Amino acid sequence: MRKVKRAKRLEELTWEDVEREEGIIIIPVGSVEQHGRHLPLGTDSMVAIGLAEEASARTGVPLAPPLWYGWSPHHMVLPGTVTVRPEVLEELLYDIIASLSEHGFKHFIIINGHRVVNIPWIQLASARAKEDFGIEVYIFDPAYASKELKIGELGHAEEIETSHMMVLKPELVRKDKIEDSSPEESFLYHFDPASPKDTLCYIPSRRKMEELAKKSGGVNGKPSKASLEIGERYHEHLVARLVELIERIRGV
Repeated sequence: MRKVKRAKRLEELTWEDVEREEGIIIIPVGSVEQHGRHLPLGTDSMVAIGLAEEASARTGVPLAPPLWYGWSPHHMVLPGTVTVRPEVLEELLYDIIASLSEHGFKHFIIINGHRVVNIPWIQLASARAKEDFGIEVYIFDPAYASKELKIGELGHAEEIETSHMMVLKPELVRKDKIEDSSPEESFLYHFDPASPKDTLCYIPSRRKMEELAKKSGGVNGKPSKASLEIGERYHEHLVARLVELIERIRGV
């Protein structure tokens, strides 16, 4: 298991510790859903938590307990997936921000490990909270924050996610179960931000996921290209971007 410096976790602090905080906090958000035969169900959440832990360790900014669940109806075709209605997730995130803002936190960094399908409800909760409490919310999406790296096409349980998990949780990557897939290219949209067709208008499809489940156990992409080197480059880039964001907030 990869060692990181000690992160500052909200649940491990006392109320007096919180009272002394500078007003910035990280909230990791992910999902519990199928990630092929070779990656664990909690991959999206583990990615968000792993980034939050290292950013916290490097900057001293606390991280709140993660939101493990996301909106994953299209992944319900395979066992273990848990999906929560987006309106429920929106209210939950709003209430968390509301509580923490009352205790002095003014800058919230939401690390989204589940990309396009989590973004709408995160945006809605964040917009309401900004209006109601006069705080700032920053949505940090790893796919967008790393698109200039051009290290592989974004899909699901593909080269990028598999490489990152080789860094974060190598003991949970089942290399003997890796299987590639080559889905048809979408005419209008693509959920990879490095693609010219990228758009948040992409709509998740249960039917397409059923096809992928039969073809490759739910994989969309080529995890066989994954490597520890790619994962380390990807992880370090994202942590550096998070640290830069925190330093910019501190400079405001």
